[in-house]
Amino acid sequence: MEARRQQRGPPRGQAQNQKEESGSVANQNTEPRAGANDQVALAINHMTDLLERLVPQQGQGAGQVNQQRDQEIGEDKALERFQKFSPSKFSGSPGPEIAENWLENMINIFVALKYIEERQVTFVVFQFEEAARSWWNVVRTKWEREQVPWTWLNFTREFNEKYIPPFVQERREDEFIRLRQGSRSVAEYEYQFTKLSKFTPELVATEQKRKRRFIQGLNLEIQESLAALKFLHSMTPLKKLKGLKVQNPNCELFKHGKGMHLAVVTWKYLEKMYHLPKLGEELEKYNFHFHPHPRRGNQ
Repeated sequence: MEARRQQRGPPRGQAQNQKEESGSVANQNTEPRAGANDQVALAINHMTDLLERLVPQQGQGAGQVNQQRDQEIGEDKALERFQKFSPSKFSGSPGPEIAENWLENMINIFVALKYIEERQVTFVVFQFEEAARSWWNVVRTKWEREQVPWTWLNFTREFNEKYIPPFVQERREDEFIRLRQGSRSVAEYEYQFTKLSKFTPELVATEQKRKRRFIQGLNLEIQESLAALKFLHSMTPLKKLKGLKVQNPNCELFKHGKGMHLAVVTWKYLEKMYHLPKLGEELEKYNFHFHPHPRRGNQ
C-alpha cells in the first residue's frame, strides 16, 4: 500500500504548491522577455511620434499643429511669455550685422515659444521703433491693401530686402543647405534646422520641401530607419502602432499586409535601430534603456 502511494506522487496539496512554484519560476524566466518587448514597443511609439512630427499627414502642416496649441494661450499670456525673453528693440540702424543679430535673437525666441507664424510676425514688428517703425507702417499698409498673409516667409522677404544684403542672405542659405546632423543628437539637429530655416524660409516653403531637407540632413543610419518605418506605415497606419505590445515577429500586427515579408522587414528595422548610438541617446531622455541584443519571441 505504501509503495503504491509513493507511485501515485505527492499529495494533492503538495502537488498544487509545486505547480504554483514552477509557475512562479516560469514567470520569472519570462519577465526579461516581456521587458524587452515593452522596450521595443516604446521604441516604436517614439519613432512614430518622430515620424509624425517630421512627416505630417497630407493637409496638416506644422502651422496647424502650432495653431491648435496657440488656441490654448491668450494674446496677453502669449505676449507676457514673449517679453520674459527680454527681446531687444530694432530701430533700423544702418549696418547688416545689427539687423542680422537682431533677427537671430527673435528667431531664437520663437523657436523656443513655437508660436504660429501670424503671432510671430505680430510680436516681432512690435519691437520696431523709430525708422524701422515708419518703414513697417508702409509695409503693413501695402499688406492690408493687397491682402498679404502675415506669414514668416512674407515678413523675412520684406525685412531682408530692406536690411539684409544679398551676400549675407546667400551665406545663411549655404549654411542651411550644408547643415548635417553629424555628432549632434536628433534633438540638437532639429533645433538647429528650425533655427536656420527661419533665415531661409523660401527653401522650406512647403511641408514637402521641409521634411525632405530635414531627412536628408539626418545621419544615414537614421534615414534608413525612418525609411523602414515609413514602409511599415504604408502597410499599417501609425496610430495602430501606439501602445503595441510586441511579442514576436509573428504577432497579429505583422500578419497583415505583406504577411511574413512585412514581419521580416520590420524586425530587421528594429534590430538595426537598437544599434544606433545617437538614437539611443535620444531615447534615453525618455527613460528608454535598451538591451544590446533583444531576445526574440520565437527563440
